[in-house]
Amino acid sequence: MTQLLLSARDIYATRLVEGGRVDVLAGVSLDVAHGEVVELSGPSGAGKTTLFLALARLLPGVTGSLSLDGEPAEAIAPQVWRSRVALLPQRATLVAGTVRENILLPYTLKARADCTPPGDAAQRAALDAVGLDAVALDRDASRLSVGQAARVALLRVVLTSPQQLLLDEPDASLDDVSAEQVAAMTARFAADGGAVLRVSHVRANDKADACYRLAAGHLERVSL
Repeated sequence: MTQLLLSARDIYATRLVEGGRVDVLAGVSLDVAHGEVVELSGPSGAGKTTLFLALARLLPGVTGSLSLDGEPAEAIAPQVWRSRVALLPQRATLVAGTVRENILLPYTLKARADCTPPGDAAQRAALDAVGLDAVALDRDASRLSVGQAARVALLRVVLTSPQQLLLDEPDASLDDVSAEQVAAMTARFAADGGAVLRVSHVRANDKADACYRLAAGHLERVSL
């Protein structure tokens, strides 16, 4: 029996427009199971990023219920929730410094003060696994290509060991080879027991297990 990881029920979110408020999310419900890669599509402005922010508990004023591994969101501290449900925004950026410093950036934050960061060997193995074997840990991050930087940004999140990844157009501006490597990374993450919900305008993910379309505030499951 499939075990649900992330579950959302009757999520409502509004946006202020001229003349009042409109529903961006009008009672959206969604389930993502352990081991799944789920594709989310929809027209520009449909509310996909809003949904991701709601699922990451980063959007005030949202109503509805969320649970993770059967545990209601109300029983999980927000910072703990965000360590387990990790959001990678569309324009994830690297900071000035080396590749190593970028990978270890989450461990400089107060929320991970008690966490042990991955050592050089683990970082090296992770880079090698996504085709970045020629990228040294001490390379200046500003010298990375767009595709290399995207993979480092994703690795930075994956190496913090979340359960659920929310990826907002992780293949935006990437060439086909880099996009395929990013898709392979997400598939491996799911195969290891995590789950992935991702948005793509450019390419459908042929590794997806399910696909949903968001339009006019409503979410429906569609055929792959």
